[in-house]
Amino acid sequence: MESQNYLIDKNAVIDYLGKKIPVNGMQFMNTVVDMIPTVSVITKIEVLGFNTTDQQFKILADFMDDAIVMELTKEVADICIHLRKKHKTKLPDAIAATALAADAILITRNINHFKNINGLTVLDPHTL
Repeated sequence: MESQNYLIDKNAVIDYLGKKIPVNGMQFMNTVVDMIPTVSVITKIEVLGFNTTDQQFKILADFMDDAIVMELTKEVADICIHLRKKHKTKLPDAIAATALAADAILITRNINHFKNINGLTVLDPHTL
């Protein structure tokens, strides 16, 4: 697993931190997080934009502080434009463009959101 890149979607971050993933998925996520988690800047905005308690916000913010946050680059923007035109994705789903640009497997609970995007590999930690 060390040689593989993973990009963690918003729902996987929240489910992981809330310990809402089955045991096998949690073990997998622990390994990914131990390698230094990688998220999109869009995921960071979505996760930290939740209205939550101060204590929960601190947990989310600490996770993001420890993560590698992939910024929106020209390449990501160009891929996102292509995906939006071809698949009518929403801007927050542009995380797919980030995963494609980084040649990363997208860890998400929303497999169906991304199933028609060629070249994108998705993994649902709830089904491991």
